[in-house]
Formats: sequence, C-alpha cells, structure tokens
Amino acid sequence: MPIIIVASQPEDWPFDLPGIDVIDEWTYITSTRYSELRHTRVINLSRSLKYQSAGYYVSLLAEARGHKPLPSILTLQDLKSQSLVKLISEELDELFQKSLNPLHSDEFTLSIYFGRNMTTRYDRLCRQLFNLFPAPLLRVRFSKTKQKWNLRSVKALSGGEVPESHRSFVAEAAARHFASRSTPRPKTNRYRYDMAILWNPEEQENAPSNEQALSRFCKAAGKLGIFAELISRDDYGSLMEYDALFIRETTSMNDHTYRFSRKAANEGLVVIDDPQSIARCTNKVFLAELLQRNHIKVPKTVVLHRETLSSLEGALGFPCVLKKPDSSFSVGVVKVHSLDELKCQAAEFLGESELLVAQEFLPTEFDWRITLLDGKPLFACKYFMAPGHWQIIQQEKHGRGRYGKSETLPVELVPRKAIRLATKAAQLIGNGLYGVDVKQSAGEFYIIEVNDNPNIDSGVEDAVLRDELYEKIMQVFLTRIERQKSAYEVGA
Repeated sequence: MPIIIVASQPEDWPFDLPGIDVIDEWTYITSTRYSELRHTRVINLSRSLKYQSAGYYVSLLAEARGHKPLPSILTLQDLKSQSLVKLISEELDELFQKSLNPLHSDEFTLSIYFGRNMTTRYDRLCRQLFNLFPAPLLRVRFSKTKQKWNLRSVKALSGGEVPESHRSFVAEAAARHFASRSTPRPKTNRYRYDMAILWNPEEQENAPSNEQALSRFCKAAGKLGIFAELISRDDYGSLMEYDALFIRETTSMNDHTYRFSRKAANEGLVVIDDPQSIARCTNKVFLAELLQRNHIKVPKTVVLHRETLSSLEGALGFPCVLKKPDSSFSVGVVKVHSLDELKCQAAEFLGESELLVAQEFLPTEFDWRITLLDGKPLFACKYFMAPGHWQIIQQEKHGRGRYGKSETLPVELVPRKAIRLATKAAQLIGNGLYGVDVKQSAGEFYIIEVNDNPNIDSGVEDAVLRDELYEKIMQVFLTRIERQKSAYEVGA
C-alpha cells in the first residue's frame, strides 16, 4: 500500500525514506494526482489539526477518498475528549503507576513516535497509548498528586515540533512502523485487499477458532484476492492499514475486542463482529428483553435484581438456571436447586451486575447451534452435554470429559422449525456471523441465546462444508469490501 506523508511544510519532515512521498497539505487537498490514488496510507503531520483547519481536511478527505489516514477523524475527536482521557486514566492506572513510579518528579512528558519512545522501558506504555490514540507523533503529559500518577493531556505533534535531538530516532521509528506488518504482504497482483484477523494466542480451550481454522480462513481469503493475516491486541494502532477486520477472539464489551470492532467500524472497515452485534449478544438481559418483546419462543425467563430474588420460586420453580448477563462458554451460568442456593449464588453475581437472568431448566441430551451469516444458515451442530453434566462444557474440569461430543450437520437435515426460529432471532441482531443456541424439548424449540462469536474449529464445525465453509465466509467479506469501495468511488 503506497504511503504519503503530508506536512504543513515539506521541511517539517526532513527525512528521505525510500518509496515515500512527502507533500504539503494543499497539494494533497487540491491535486487530482492524489485524489485519484487508491489504497493509500496518509501520514498527517500537519501543524494544526483543529476542526476545519487544513490539517483536519487532510484526514477528512483521506477518509472520503478511501485512503487510510493517521490520525483519523475519530482519533482527532478522541484527542479533544477530556472524558476519554479520564476513562483511559482509570483503565491504564496500574500501567501508569508501574511505569512512572521510579521518577523523582511530579511532572512528566512522554514523547511517542510511531508508538515508541527513545527510552525502551516505556515501550509498553507507549504502545498502549498509541493503540488508543493512533497518531504518528504524540506528546503525553502526566502529573502526580497524592503519590499517584494521572494522565493530564494527549496532543498530536507536527513534524516541526520534534526536537532536533530526537529526529534521527523519529526517522528510525517511522521506517520500522512502515515495515511493521506482522506478515510481509507477498508482492503479487492477485491480492486486492487486506484483512486483519484478531486472535489471542494465549486463548486456548475457549478460543472461537483453533489455529488450523485460522490458517484455512487465511487460505480461503487468498483465493479471493484478500491478503489475510493474524493480529493481536497490540496491533490496534495498525487497524487502518486494512480493509476488513474479522474477530476470532472471545468478545466482550469490557475489553479490547469491542474497541477494535468500534474503531474498525468507525474507520470504514468491513468488520465481523460489528460493535452493535457485540453489544447486543454479550448481554443476556438485553437478549431476554429483545426476544420476548418480539415473541420469539424462549424458556420461561425472569430478569432479577436484589429485591425480587424471593419471587423466583413462584415464577420459575426449582431447579432453574441463573446467569450473569455477560457470561460466555458456560462461565457464570449455574443451576440452583433452592431459594437458599439462589440467594448464595446471586450474592456473588450481583457484585458485578445489578441485574441477573434466570431461566427455567429444560434438561436435554444436546443443544442445537445454528450458525448463520448474512441472514442465511451455514450449518448446524448438535452439541451434546458433557459426560455426567447438564451443560456442554464442564468448566471445573480440564482435559478428557470437559466437553460433550459434537455432531455437525448440513442445514437440510435440521428440523425446519429450528432453522426458522434461529433465523428470526438472528435477524433481530443484525447481518453478521451468529451462532444461535436452540433447545428441543417435548417437540418444541426454544431460543437460549444468540452468540456473536460462534465457534468455527477445524475438524468440528467444518466437518460438512470443509473448505467451502471458509470460502463462503470470505466471500461475504469480499462482497462487503467491494460494496464499500464502490461507495467511495461514487463519492469521489
């Protein structure tokens, strides 16, 4: 992908990096040569990035042209947000204290150049702040009050604001950043687009896709002209280099997966799981309300708070299933057999959430999982209960016997009622990739939940469609990327 550095004055970037053009703001804004370029990275080092300045319009027009600006308009807005600065102070508090406590002053200014600082002991701190505020050159100010370090401000710098003594380091950091793709893209004309696949190498037993499946996703993407590579949470600042993001890590509203999704969506990338799907699927209180209001058949369900625990026995009876709103992979889902047991377990769960979900217990030999994409069912699985257990995963156990067996089936062999119910439930969420859990009991079908990040493991969920499964999913990405690019072409 070509790279352009835009500065207020060319002398603001006094470095000669091979293959990189350095131009001024007005050349980029007005020249047809640059407005007609496609798939270009724009490094915006303008002296002013305030609203409606020339520097602001560099990033704004870059996005309109389908270029990848650094910083983006979203980042420019984030840099002005004091509430975001406060939120980040809370989120990164432990890292701030660990990194800055050795200092013997009450003020500290940290210069971050393409995610790095001249002092290597600040590498992790720089990477985290660059991930949250992706801008090429940053100045971050901290102060200490009552023996605690706090983030005071984050400012994007122009090239002209870099001290002379730092300039050789900035040139080195820039060169490393421009060559920092985790997997160098092969020099071939068959790749038209770039895709990032977010995964967590440390997530093993509960990962939504195993490494063999991830490899097959990359291979399927390549057949369609998409260069796909794996990224991790440390690559947040590089998101704009891609045309699409595919999240294959367990999602949560409270961690980096949602930030990746929101950032990608706001920057115009095609993203699965999209932020709306994550927000809707990862909270069982929302799902309970949504499904019941739309007359989707579910087990008897009650939303509880501290004052209504005692009413549960009359509403559902025992045993019943108690769930934390953001539980996944059976963590935070328990069966309770009495009011005393309910109160004991609820006391723990209510420490994290003001509301809980309780459902009637429907014992079944297996659960259906219908996996859909773009509103269409792809395949189905029967997930059988773990041996001697009432769930498909026995979290307390590791190794043999932790999971029940599974059986993958073509859609044609699944009861039509289950498919129709799952499709209707998924459509309430969006048009992403969903796994809809369905219970079959006494001839009836009930939706348990809609998952935004369904399992696709090599050797399990791909047992029927095999390579075609990966190709179908990548084809949806390709169609959406091309639709997105066409919109930019029309706009240009």
